[in-house]
Amino acid sequence: MNTLFAQVTGTAAKAAPAQVRSPAIANPPLATSPVASPALARIFVRDLVVMAIIGIYDHEKRQAQRLRVNLDMMVQDRQGQRRDDIADVVSYEDGVNIVRDLAAQGHLNLVETFAETVAQRLLKDTRVHSVTVRVEKLDVFPDAASAGIEITRQR
Repeated sequence: MNTLFAQVTGTAAKAAPAQVRSPAIANPPLATSPVASPALARIFVRDLVVMAIIGIYDHEKRQAQRLRVNLDMMVQDRQGQRRDDIADVVSYEDGVNIVRDLAAQGHLNLVETFAETVAQRLLKDTRVHSVTVRVEKLDVFPDAASAGIEITRQR
């Protein structure tokens, strides 16, 4: 229409202003499919107390002391695909047995080593995505309920 107007009136045609498009409209994002994250379930063991020979002092190397252990495992959840069968799940009993076996194996210097060993053994099961292990010495200080460490490890 501007060209016709210019011919009739003898004036130069003005260029139509360019349409401004936002970068989002000019370059729409590529369609991407969302990455499906695995469905997870939390398996836990609370306040398991075991006797262990653990510590750096002579009296700790001679006599077992009480440890309280807590486990949290984020595990693959098969969401409705499981049967009513223990083979289909990560069992909290496995965690308990790992802790009990390690406590019975003999002297360790540090609760840090105890916690790390438990975490690494739990992560051997490929269905376990992450684990939090808390290990507390219950009788180390008379004026404290406990002293210890909590670690989280994931694959």
